[in-house]
Amino acid sequence: MTHPICHFEIPVDDVERAKKFYQGLFGWQITDTGQQGYHLVQTGEGELAGGMMKRVVPEQRPVLYILVESVDEYTKKIQEAGGSIIVPKMAVPTMGYFAQAFDPEGNVFAIWEENPQAQQ
Repeated sequence: MTHPICHFEIPVDDVERAKKFYQGLFGWQITDTGQQGYHLVQTGEGELAGGMMKRVVPEQRPVLYILVESVDEYTKKIQEAGGSIIVPKMAVPTMGYFAQAFDPEGNVFAIWEENPQAQQ
């Protein structure tokens, strides 16, 4: 299996300002999911989709999600390769599981396992 980037998240200070910017610049469709201020970002039909949410801390940066076969397996691989887990495995019900990590350079990234049976 290849491990493509499958999702992204953009933290913002002002959701409406950011929506206007990205919709106007790129024509992206951005809709409120109704789930704790999370907005779905659709970059084009059949293209990579992402999310937008209010920034929690000033240093919060965009995060890329990488598709893996197993979050459990890859959290171990990340640590063995010199990375560290900062958000342990969590379920997104009926969609899958994710975890977030630091690479050895201090960059945050996430891994994603698709699993329609995922439960919290």
